[in-house]
This record gives sequence, structure tokens and C-alpha cells, in this order.
Amino acid sequence: MSDGPSGGAGPVGPRGPSPLRLWASIDPGLSRWQWLVKWFLAIPHVIVLVFLWIAFTILTVVAGVAILFTGRYPRGIFTFNVGVLRWTWRVTAYAFGLLVTDRYPPFSLRDADYPAGLDLVYPERLSRGLVLVKWWLLAIPHYLILAFLIGGPWGGGGWWAEGGSWGAKSGGGGGGGGGLLGILVFIAVIGLLFTGRYLPGLFTLIVGLQRWVHRVVVYAALMTDAYPPFRLDQGGQEPPPPPPPRVHVP
Repeated sequence: MSDGPSGGAGPVGPRGPSPLRLWASIDPGLSRWQWLVKWFLAIPHVIVLVFLWIAFTILTVVAGVAILFTGRYPRGIFTFNVGVLRWTWRVTAYAFGLLVTDRYPPFSLRDADYPAGLDLVYPERLSRGLVLVKWWLLAIPHYLILAFLIGGPWGGGGWWAEGGSWGAKSGGGGGGGGGLLGILVFIAVIGLLFTGRYLPGLFTLIVGLQRWVHRVVVYAALMTDAYPPFRLDQGGQEPPPPPPPRVHVP
């Protein structure tokens, strides 16, 4: 696996793949009961993530100013912010918004051999004008959807204002998250408790919803100009890119 954001995931556009890649898998032999205490075991991560998200917020403002004047997202800041998102997603998958692994998350911003991962294509150029409006005005339709998925007030950039608690808010079966994601994760772990199985149908749906959330996050964080699709891409792995259009030759 790579140590940073990949640079070549194919064309990105309305019909192309999303610049964000988010994946997860269910541990074989997943414990029936450990999800009851994982929120407690994850407290050290949450403490670190609070400070990482403060840095993320400050650096996003710095990156926004840089984009406004240069049209480029500083690569060092981009790599750090992707690392914060990656770390948060691993903790979310372990203790809050997915609960599909018993492996303790590594304390690392880098990519890792772990059942949940995230990557983002680095944008060589970004619109200077969009930086002023996409994080609040253009993202409002998605914020309304996220208010339903996650629960709680969602204003422009409100997701990062929550700091390290964002992972818990994104559907905490064991962390007290609200909204549809929280309900689905709770149903999944109750099923795990009584049957010893994490229902595959619920898993694919929850990952799809988390994928939607994260696409909005990277857009609102100015890390891409690709507008998040109003589309639920379910499954543990990113969907394959659509086939090229067939050219009719008379």
C-alpha cells in the first residue's frame, strides 16, 4: 500500500470514479461482544484526533488561502489532512461508525495494513473561485442529507468544528452517534451479539453511507473540485469505473 494519496486513479468527472477511495472489510471471527467496550478502548485515539482535527481545521484555512491565490492545494498540507481522515476512518470502523474489526487501529497518519482504508487523488489544479463557495453554499444540499444520516446540526463546515468527535458522530453504534447511520450500526451489532454474524447487507449499506459522508467531507474541506454525486455506492470496495461508451462504427 502507498504511504500517501495516490496520484492516478483514472479520470475524475461526472461519469468517472470519485477521487476518494474508501474501503472496509469484516474481520473473520468478529467478536460478538467486544463492540460494547471498543468505544472505551478507543479513548486514546479520540484524544489524539481532537488535536489532529484542530490542526486539520487550521491547515484547511491556510490551504484555502493558497488555493485562492495560486490555484493549488499545498501538497504537504494535503498529505497531512488525508492522513487525519484516514486515521479517523480506521477509528470509526473499529469503535464507532462501522464496528467490523477487532484489530486495534494504528496510531498513524500513513496508509496501513488494516481492514479499513482511505485514499484521495491529489488535485494538480483547483478552481480559485469555487474555494469561496463550495464549502458552504454548494454543499448545502449534501449537508441536509448528512443531517439525516448523522444527526445533529450541520452548517457550513460544521463537520470539522466537532474535532475528534466527528468519528463518533458518523454513526456510533458504541459511541452514541445519532441519525440513520447510528441506528443501522446499532442493529448490526445487536445482530452480531445474538447470531455471531455481521449481516452482509447491512455492512454494504453502512459502508455506502459512510462513503457518501466522506465524499462530502473532502469536498467541503476544499480537497477536490469534484462535486459529490447524489449516489449511494454500496459495498466494502469502491465500485469499478463505468465502461467506456461504445462507439458505433457504421
